[in-house]
Amino acid sequence: MSAEFTGPPWAADWTKPAAENRDTLLAGVQELITDAVTDPKTSRHPYRDDHLDTAKVSIEPVRSTDPRGAHILYFDRGHGRLRYTFVHRIAEPQIVIERIFWQ
Repeated sequence: MSAEFTGPPWAADWTKPAAENRDTLLAGVQELITDAVTDPKTSRHPYRDDHLDTAKVSIEPVRSTDPRGAHILYFDRGHGRLRYTFVHRIAEPQIVIERIFWQ
């Protein structure tokens, strides 16, 4: 039995500090975050904004010299952002949300 590469939707995992920060925000902001995270979760490639609704979210690498490293997802017209990495593996690839910020 060979392992097959799975595709979207990708699993999402939150680091404990990011989840705690998310949970302290207002319910309306939490909904914005859920909507924003849905875009890369369902995207064919979570580091590209090919098929994302760029009116709602935008994505860029944290460091231009590391295009496969951590990325920033901007949402709510730039009022919020979260830092995430995509762990690309055969079994259970996932998006790991490391930090979140909203102002």
